[in-house]
Formats: sequence, structure tokens, C-alpha cells
Amino acid sequence: MPEDCIFCKFVSGKIKVDFIYESDNFFAFADANPKVKGHTLIIPKKHFVNSMDFPDSLASELFEAIKAVAKIRLKEGFEGFNLVQNNFEAAGQKVMHTHFHILPRKKGDGFRLNGL
Repeated sequence: MPEDCIFCKFVSGKIKVDFIYESDNFFAFADANPKVKGHTLIIPKKHFVNSMDFPDSLASELFEAIKAVAKIRLKEGFEGFNLVQNNFEAAGQKVMHTHFHILPRKKGDGFRLNGL
């Protein structure tokens, strides 16, 4: 694990974060700078820079994690969600550790994903 990766510090416990979901290979927590209420990040426990080096063998467990976190947020009264994942700096990736954003939504909330 790279010593300068903040997400790796969460995994190792060097920085405390409250997980809302955890599995063998993933965990989820509230985004520190949420774009919408309930904005959640799902990250693998192992360090992968982006989806280009993310192993296919973890894809099924990743989607289980996405669905589990989405269900948590939908039970909180949200009506839908966006799933966003940025790859490389040019596409908006800020932390170079693969991560997926779940953005809970309500009809008419006014939030827009730019560029889509």
C-alpha cells in the first residue's frame, strides 16, 4: 500500500473513518465533501489506482457492495442513485485509489451530473 494514499490509511486504521458497510474486500463510508446528502464512497481494501488495474475477480463482490450500500441509502428515503467512477486525473479522479461514488437522489432535487 502506498504510504501517501489516504484510502490506504483508512484501510490500515491509521486514519479513523466510520464505515457504513464492510465486506471481505470492500468498505463504504460517507464522503468528507458530499455533493449530495448521503454521498457515499465504496473502495477496495487493496490498493488499485483505477479500474484499469482493478481485477475482474473482484467485480461480483464490488456489485454486491454497490447494491448493499444503495439499499441502505434507499431505506433512508432516497428514490434513486447515481453510480460514478472517475479514472485518471483528466476524468476528475482526485484520489488515486479506485473508488466508486454513490450519489443518493430524490426526484426534483436539482442536482446535475456535469458532462453527461
